[in-house]
Amino acid sequence: MTSPDQSLAALTWRDDTTPVSTRFDDPYFSLAGGLDEARHVFLAGNDLPERLHPGFAVAELGFGTGLNLIALSLLAGQLALPGPVSFTSFEAYPMSADEARRALSAFPEALSAAEPLLQALSEGTTRFTLGRIEAEIVRGDARETLPRWSGAADAWFLDGFSPAKNPELWEPGLMAELARHTRPGGSFATYSAAGAIRRALDAAGFDVTRTPGFAGKRHMSRGSLK
Repeated sequence: MTSPDQSLAALTWRDDTTPVSTRFDDPYFSLAGGLDEARHVFLAGNDLPERLHPGFAVAELGFGTGLNLIALSLLAGQLALPGPVSFTSFEAYPMSADEARRALSAFPEALSAAEPLLQALSEGTTRFTLGRIEAEIVRGDARETLPRWSGAADAWFLDGFSPAKNPELWEPGLMAELARHTRPGGSFATYSAAGAIRRALDAAGFDVTRTPGFAGKRHMSRGSLK
C-alpha cells in the first residue's frame, strides 16, 4: 500500500515505512534491509571497520534518511574511537524530521541512536554531533555545492538514486569533483555496478572493482584513488 506525502523530498510510502521518491521513482533503501545494506555497501565497501580512526573524514552524495550516517555512528561506537570522525553529506531534497523518523522506524537499532539527527532536522540545523560523528548536511545540488566545498574525504558513500533515474548525481563532471575532494589513498563505495559509472570513476582517477552486492544483487562497485 502506498500513501501520498507532500514534502520537499516528494515522497510516497510503501507499506507505510519505506519511503519512495516520486521525483526519481526509486526507494531510499533496499527493501531487503536498509541498515544491513548500509553496512555491506558503504562500511564494508570502504573497509571502515579496519580503517576508521579519529580524524577520519567520510563524505556522501545523497543523505536520504540518514541511515548511512547512523550506521557509521554505530560502528564508531562499537570501535570505541577515542576521538571524532567527520561526516559531510550533500543532499538536494532533504526529508523532514517526521519523515526521517517514520523511515527509520523500520530499523529499531538505528532509530534508537537517531535522536540528535532528528532534532537537527526538526530545527533546520545542518551541523550536529551524532555519537562520535561530527556531521554536516550540505543542502543543494551537489554539482554546485561540491565544487565549493573546502574539505576532502578519506571515504565516499555514493548513494544517489539509481543512475538511470538520477543521472545528474553520477555524471562524469561530478565524479571528477569527487576525486578532487578525496585525500590520497581515499576510497569510494556504491551499490551501483553500472558500466557508465565505473568508467566515469576510472576516468576521474579511481581504481574501480566490482564486488558482490547486497541481498542477492550480483555486483556493487568500490575503489580507491590511484
